[in-house]
Amino acid sequence: MTLHPVLLEKLNTAVAPALPPPLTRREARLPAVAGKVHAVIGMRRAGKTTFLRQLQRERRQAVAPERALFVSFDDDRLANLEVEQLNLLLEEYYRRYSELRGRETVLWLLDEVQLVAGWERFVRRVVDSERVEIVVSGSSARMLSREVHTALRGRGMETVIHPFSFREFLRHRGEEPDKPVAHLTRAERSLVERRFGEYLVEGGFPEAQGLAPPLRVELLQGYVDTVLFRDVVERYAVSQVAALRWLTRQCLRNPAGAFSVHRLYQDLKAQGHGVAKDAVHALLGHLLDAFLIATVPLASESERRRNSNPRKIYPVDPGLIGAFDIGGRGNLGQALETVVFNELTRRKAEVGYVKSREGFEVDFHAHHLAGGEELIQVCAEPSGADTRRRELRALTQAAGDYPRATRRLLVLTHDQVAPASPPGVQVQPAYEWLLSEPAQEG
Repeated sequence: MTLHPVLLEKLNTAVAPALPPPLTRREARLPAVAGKVHAVIGMRRAGKTTFLRQLQRERRQAVAPERALFVSFDDDRLANLEVEQLNLLLEEYYRRYSELRGRETVLWLLDEVQLVAGWERFVRRVVDSERVEIVVSGSSARMLSREVHTALRGRGMETVIHPFSFREFLRHRGEEPDKPVAHLTRAERSLVERRFGEYLVEGGFPEAQGLAPPLRVELLQGYVDTVLFRDVVERYAVSQVAALRWLTRQCLRNPAGAFSVHRLYQDLKAQGHGVAKDAVHALLGHLLDAFLIATVPLASESERRRNSNPRKIYPVDPGLIGAFDIGGRGNLGQALETVVFNELTRRKAEVGYVKSREGFEVDFHAHHLAGGEELIQVCAEPSGADTRRRELRALTQAAGDYPRATRRLLVLTHDQVAPASPPGVQVQPAYEWLLSEPAQEG
């Protein structure tokens, strides 16, 4: 067997000395754990390939170009490629650079490698036998979080790529602040506030940036259709496609809302979809696996309470809200809450929502891996006296149930600070919090 001519062509390109183009730098970082295979996962079109190119560019600024290679398998000419071709690719590389074998570490960035059946066996063997670092990326359809760990038998570590954060959104436009928000001039702050309003509507999918609204909506709806048909219908052989599409639109049109599988099941029946309740559970699970949505449970140490209470649902990006909002409501509060939740997810917090003993709700309880807890209330319009009183009352009452979070009680607003707040409660515009460093309380 000889090396596939397209792989040979890709190897020639991969070792060429040119740096990858300076695309928008992502904030994500690979875990600093030696001897692991890094799997870069996330929803389609969120920027996984760009992140691999970023890693290649960073490495090539420190080592010879042939020690940082990017190879994409998303090529129709490589359809049904046999896994032995991966070994032939590796051997051809070391024939050219035999002086590196066993002496220098080589970074291999394998994009969409899951299209090659049996790729995981090759990767495990090479990591064990060669001086290499391997980063793989792939669509959520074939490289789910749980499957990475199963296929790589404990050797895999995952990095999730989300659509642009607000900081990355500004960076993409060349407008990222180069100083703390508190030091911005009035003109600079006004620009950030304007861009934040745009971010709540447009979202952070890289290809959607700068598009006219009709084209952006068409693009984002196309993303969702691709997820449904390639990552759910094809993968799981779903036959109830109409029910799946209805369920997806319900989730995206009602962000930050509480839901229960029983209620969704009843609504589906009312719409004429004969779907069993277990099937509704499964369809929701598929949407979660595909990174299209995420759910937030009640914050409780009791497994029974978490399972018996409704969950709240959020889309992966605020831009999807407007793309599926047939009523034209443009709910600012839902978009703002979605942005805050997605940022907490980026910061790797364990997130739940809170119901106080008096029945008041706080949007988020966040427990950070680095230590520390915080209670966060999202309030798009805090200037009204009744709204302010209700939101602050919920926060202060919930603090009694979560004493470890009392040093970090936050109210995040759209673009203004409420005129007064109780002692211990910090009120700030959400964009300031988004541009700040994650909480590091111990």
